[in-house]
Amino acid sequence: MDELILVDGRAFKCPSGFKWKKQDVSSSQAGRTDDAVMHKNRVAKKRALSLTWSCLTKIEIHEILVAFDPEYVNVTYWDPLDGGDVTKTFYTGDMQADVKWWAKGRERYSTLSFDIIER
Repeated sequence: MDELILVDGRAFKCPSGFKWKKQDVSSSQAGRTDDAVMHKNRVAKKRALSLTWSCLTKIEIHEILVAFDPEYVNVTYWDPLDGGDVTKTFYTGDMQADVKWWAKGRERYSTLSFDIIER
C-alpha cells in the first residue's frame, strides 16, 4: 500500500504524525491477589492510532473530519505487530484543530489531531 492510511478505502493527505499503540483489554476479574501476584486475564488486544496533520487547507481539514465523522470507520494501515497491511474498525476520540492563519484565500490550520481506537 502506498498510502499511510486509508479510511473506508479512501486516501487523504498523509498525516504528519502517526503513533501506533497496542492496548490489552483485561477481564473484570483481573488484578492482584493477596500474595501480590498480578493476574492480567487478557481477553482482547486492541489498537489505537494517534493521528496528526499539519498545515491543512479548509478543504483538506473538511475532508478528513467528514471521513472520520461516522460512528465507526474502517481504517487500513501497516501494523507493525501484524507485519503487514490490516483493515480494522475504529471509532474516533476527541478532535482538536488549531488555526494557523486566516487571510482570505490562504486560510490554514496549523494542526488537526485525534486518536482512533479499535472497536
